[in-house]
Amino acid sequence: MSASRKSASLTEALLLATVARRFYVQGRSKLEIADEFGVSRFKVARMLDTAMESGLVRVEFSLPAPVDLALSDEVRSAYGLERALVLERSTEREPKEVVRAKIGSLAARLLEEIAVPSDVIGLSWARSVNAMAEAVRSLPRCPIVQLCGVQAGMDMRGRSVETVSRVTSVSGGDAYPIFGPLVLPDRRTTETLRRQPGIAETFGQFRNLTKAVVSIGAWQPGESTVYDALDEAERAAIAARGATAEVAARLFDASGNALSTGLAHHVLAISHEELMAVPEVIALGYSRPKAAAVDAVLRSGMVSTLITDAAAAVPLLALAAKNPVMPR
Repeated sequence: MSASRKSASLTEALLLATVARRFYVQGRSKLEIADEFGVSRFKVARMLDTAMESGLVRVEFSLPAPVDLALSDEVRSAYGLERALVLERSTEREPKEVVRAKIGSLAARLLEEIAVPSDVIGLSWARSVNAMAEAVRSLPRCPIVQLCGVQAGMDMRGRSVETVSRVTSVSGGDAYPIFGPLVLPDRRTTETLRRQPGIAETFGQFRNLTKAVVSIGAWQPGESTVYDALDEAERAAIAARGATAEVAARLFDASGNALSTGLAHHVLAISHEELMAVPEVIALGYSRPKAAAVDAVLRSGMVSTLITDAAAAVPLLALAAKNPVMPR
């Protein structure tokens, strides 16, 4: 602040405040204000700038959710998304389970706002998607479709079948679960299970999906459901092929390209092509270790809305600045 602005008289400050009130509170145009005070509209514009620069007027945003508006807008713009919701920076100091609950709550609120009765909604399994399922309170009556099988070793409350069941209990629509493992021993077993009536019916719904909520996994320990389900040799072989990210058991390289590996033939999951065909995909991906994976999936062009935290958003913006995202 300059010395002249520090020493502005009471009458000058009062005039600036009155003009600013006309513009920001009463919604008067600069021309209307100029006519009232007998000055030019350019003078009014300068007065408004002075009121802002001097601190006499401050602009604050009070969003109905703990979202960092600036980071959200930067991420949305950098990746050409329809929406980006970035949790406030204060969450960087919170435990991961608390951040996960907030990510899930944001996803639930968004889904409640944008879902319509004609939707067919797909859900992949992830702890964050499970948190969303816990937070959803109201949905129109629409089908809920499970996008991939059940990870071995999960208790029943955390399994994808239960997630679909909880969301369906809110929507009142039909449930399309997959009662089968996520990762199977070989292609023959996978194809046999896919032909089972209940599973085949769910797979038949993939082409009808209008919205999907998915989680972005990184190809590293503890950051991907599929990674943790494989043996060390297979993990390493897939990493050597360039795997960076995983969504619903489908893999992406660092450039966002679908990665073809033997894994595709022994998982019960929606295909890359079917995922890419979903009109609206809400992706949940957060924490610094997942930043490169989130970047990769956003580059695929699959995602319309990203829900993340500042810990991931800051390195995401650095990645986008280093290698600008080209529209697909």
